[in-house]
Amino acid sequence: MQQISKKKIFFPINQAFRNYLKLYEREMKLPVDYQELRYYESSIPVYDKEGKDTLWETVFYPQSMMAPIHAGLKRIYSILKAGGDQTAEEHLHIERIDYCTFGNSHPFRIKIVNNYNEVYDYFYIKIADASRIYGLELEHILSPYWMNFLIDRNTLVEEHIAGVPGDQFILHYLDRPEFNPKRIAKEFVKFNERCFVRLLGDMRSYNFVFDITPDFDDVQFRIRAIDFDQQFYEGKRTLYMPQYFKENRVFVDLAIKHLNAEVVKQYQQEERALMARRLKVQRHRIKDLRDVIMTDRVSFPEKIHQLGEELAQYYHDPVFARCKSMGEIVERSLKRLLVSSLK
Repeated sequence: MQQISKKKIFFPINQAFRNYLKLYEREMKLPVDYQELRYYESSIPVYDKEGKDTLWETVFYPQSMMAPIHAGLKRIYSILKAGGDQTAEEHLHIERIDYCTFGNSHPFRIKIVNNYNEVYDYFYIKIADASRIYGLELEHILSPYWMNFLIDRNTLVEEHIAGVPGDQFILHYLDRPEFNPKRIAKEFVKFNERCFVRLLGDMRSYNFVFDITPDFDDVQFRIRAIDFDQQFYEGKRTLYMPQYFKENRVFVDLAIKHLNAEVVKQYQQEERALMARRLKVQRHRIKDLRDVIMTDRVSFPEKIHQLGEELAQYYHDPVFARCKSMGEIVERSLKRLLVSSLK
């Protein structure tokens, strides 16, 4: 069984990283910060449709705080979604603010509703942890998905990533007759490869979602990570490979049943080729990010040493064992990606 660090510490955003975030318009002044939302006076638990505790609590604020907090949250939403255009804010209202008591990041989840049509959306406000923000940036550069988030000092605002959580997909969707298990297995192989190359850890089934898209002759699946706290932090190689988590065993069994070794290798190479192509397109941005990561402290020496040794053995590449930081390790991993794409 995989062993994740019980309590991952938060790493501050250093000045070099802040300069990078400002350059790429990620950091700006926001009207509400994480600490302000902590001043709620009461809360009630949130239950799911089956009556189970979700570990989220709906929080309530003193009357004097309600109006400025709600106005500030609507402004944040307009900045996140509409580039700061305020015209729609008068048609929006904050229906609920939830606080999560589970996990490392203790986020606030904001439910915002359009008064005209009752369509709602969510966004999240969290403590700005450097590891998580590196994870979001690497997802933005290396994955097929545009990541929408903002930073203000020690506050992180994230867009909601829509999809069916992996654990719920297993329970309620996996065995549907209209779903092709080979397509599910294929996507899990690709997702596993993407996480491993960019060193995103702890991708247990509840930390990713399935995006399900009906196509003209079949149903397509895409898996998206939704938790980036464990970006190049742990020392054990297999913690960066979703296939080794017991929560994902059902997807591994699907791959074993429906895909042979040659097909798995083909899908892995396809994903690596796509990531290499994205790296080349975003070469200036990834260089700027690399320069920041190389000098940042986002893990501990013993974890860096362990991961370097294990990757050196896995790839038969001694350069990994000589790496002195997580930045050097991820740089080596991405260089291997580019070199293999040239063969």
